[in-house]
Amino acid sequence: MRFTEFNFHPNLLEGIEASNYENATPVQEQVIPPIMAGKDVIASAQTGTGKTAAFGLPLLQLIDGNQRHPQALIVCPTRELCLQITNDLENFKKHNKNIYTEAVYGGASIMMQIRNLKRGVHIVVATPGRLIDLIERKAIDLQKVKYVVLDEADEMMNMGFRDDIDFVLKNTINRESTWLFS
Repeated sequence: MRFTEFNFHPNLLEGIEASNYENATPVQEQVIPPIMAGKDVIASAQTGTGKTAAFGLPLLQLIDGNQRHPQALIVCPTRELCLQITNDLENFKKHNKNIYTEAVYGGASIMMQIRNLKRGVHIVVATPGRLIDLIERKAIDLQKVKYVVLDEADEMMNMGFRDDIDFVLKNTINRESTWLFS
């Protein structure tokens, strides 16, 4: 299946093409349609099969660039994965300048992250510990988040993040859908 068959915005299709993506992988074919239909999704696939694009492309399609508040939250277990996801999203949206992402993770300046969040972002990619720190400082408001992605959800459970994930989900009470990837 070609990415043009998903009816993505032309700007998003330009970003997909610039990333040298042409045909969807099996995981992308299986999860993009239900995600676009607003359904909750659980997906498991090997590393390197395009899971980030499977949830990232629909997120970029669904975000309203005119509303400057977090609409999507992607939670992942490590800063490396946080940065990789953010980089992939930046590449996909390079032709759509009105959607902003922010990576929030430990080991980087929390003050810089708070400043960027206050400027207005649409998608927050976060590790659990830093996200909870920001919630407790009231530096991030997740009340208007519509979409929550738990990437490497099984790994986060294995690493002992169960209580953290429960806390995050309790702070995203208005979410329309939740997508679990492993």
